[in-house]
Amino acid sequence: MNFSRLDWTVLILTLTLIIVYGVYRSRTSKNLEGYLLSDRQMPWWIVLLSIMGTQASAITFLTAPGQAYSDGMRFVQYYFGLPFAMVVVCIAFVPVFHKLKIFTAYEYLEQRFDVKTRLLTSFLFLLSRGISTGISIVAPAIVLHSMLGWDILFTNLFMGGLLIIYTVSGGAKAVAYTQQLQFIIIYAAMFIAAWWALKMLPQGIGITEALHIGGKSGRLNVITTGVTDKGFDWKDKYNIWSGVIGGFFLAVSYFGTDQSQVGRYLTARNEQESKIGLLMNGLVKVPLQFCILLIGVFLFAFYQFNKAPAYFNLAQEKTVKQSVNAREFAAADQQFQQIQDEKRKTVTALGTALQQDNKPAVDQLRTKLQEQQQQAQVVRDSIQNIVKKTIPDSEGNDTNYIFLRFVGDYLPNGLVGLIIAIIFLASWSSIAAALHALASCTMVDFHKRLRKKAATPLQEYRWSQTYALIWGLFCIVVAQFSYNLGNSLIEAVNILGSWFYGTILGIFLVAFYLKRVGGSAVFTGAILAEITVIVVYSLNLFSFLWLNVVGAVCVVVYASLAHILFFAKNKTAPTQPKLKTQ
Repeated sequence: MNFSRLDWTVLILTLTLIIVYGVYRSRTSKNLEGYLLSDRQMPWWIVLLSIMGTQASAITFLTAPGQAYSDGMRFVQYYFGLPFAMVVVCIAFVPVFHKLKIFTAYEYLEQRFDVKTRLLTSFLFLLSRGISTGISIVAPAIVLHSMLGWDILFTNLFMGGLLIIYTVSGGAKAVAYTQQLQFIIIYAAMFIAAWWALKMLPQGIGITEALHIGGKSGRLNVITTGVTDKGFDWKDKYNIWSGVIGGFFLAVSYFGTDQSQVGRYLTARNEQESKIGLLMNGLVKVPLQFCILLIGVFLFAFYQFNKAPAYFNLAQEKTVKQSVNAREFAAADQQFQQIQDEKRKTVTALGTALQQDNKPAVDQLRTKLQEQQQQAQVVRDSIQNIVKKTIPDSEGNDTNYIFLRFVGDYLPNGLVGLIIAIIFLASWSSIAAALHALASCTMVDFHKRLRKKAATPLQEYRWSQTYALIWGLFCIVVAQFSYNLGNSLIEAVNILGSWFYGTILGIFLVAFYLKRVGGSAVFTGAILAEITVIVVYSLNLFSFLWLNVVGAVCVVVYASLAHILFFAKNKTAPTQPKLKTQ
């Protein structure tokens, strides 16, 4: 990838703008209320953009187009449970959190249950979010290393270091306002890239024809059932049922119990504005994700008329070409390009037939295109096997690199720099909120709760900044050790969250709806449920989305049984907890 002076200029100016804006917006009250919750003065639209910015990591923008290019649009089903989850969170979680004026979601659990349940839940969050945030830092660093040759250590330090500057100095207010600006820049750049791909299609081939080509090649599979000849495939990652049910449980846990999201809507002026921000997120998130995936379909159509790499990971491609398997790779590459040449003729004829509304020709060419697509995929699979054979640590999966390879090969100078900038911005947007949440839980759930000596508001403010810095450094270290995870980074983040989200959600479900179950019972149930989730995952019984359902259901069942068998004679938990004023 050629990185010109103009690209460097765009990259540096964009990142500098975010840093300066974040520091400028960092002026807030120097106490916990100001640092952790922006004095609870954020309007709903800032809350909305902050919520969406927290969800959108670099992983989303780097891999979603590649996911659609390789596997079609079915990944969008992952978000189908989100709108329903937003309604539940607004009904069950938001009123409680606002009424009690809490800083973290886990404060509620102490008064409902006991301190050990609060600390266990907060610890599970800190463990999962701390590790996943480190993985999120290294994900774009690996891509930049592969495409631009940037040193992994330098990239991690650079990304993490700049991020820490405004996260530590500004707290929730800086995070919220910079996420607003980041969100606008990110989506603008992505849609510019999509427009460029469509602009470079042959004359007479527009959006309609591009979608038709993508659809007939299996790339518009928005709805899939997961049902095969052998029945429902529980290991199928993305289908309507895993998305609506598993995605629903995941979203309820994420938005209702994950402090990185709870901390976003607790900054709102009041309960109503928190709810509006969440409900609007439920309305716009699925269409936006659909559009990001659609970029992958447009890229697929683009590469039917333009030369497509047989393998998109440029760094690994170079390694294979210099290995003992270079001749085998070259032969497969040549075969792939021959099929591509034939496909180009077919899609050109198909475009003409569509314009002329020649239905017999369209039907014939559709069938031919599908056959050629299957042939191309067979060759692609063989090339990936060659890569895995040559590079033992590689999975041979180049999905992560499809969009960035297009950027480097076809986008003009300046726009390349902007796309690289959004990789940083998307990382910062989600990671800043995570660091802030990690600092909040460490300060409120552990430091302030367990420290016997009272501190002044200014001292608490300084301690919160210190914890944000410590977690930032921790995540950079995790990023370094995560490098060897390679192409499994995306699944690693999703799977890691699903290990814990179900259990945490189950604890809150018991708190809300099983009023007679006390702290010892739910503590026991949570431990057993977490063990069950890990065992189920180890046995590979379900795809990762179902782990959220397993964890939540197991906590409810185990806690209920523990209460009946061991703790029913003990004093029941209070039904309407009232937290002490912070």
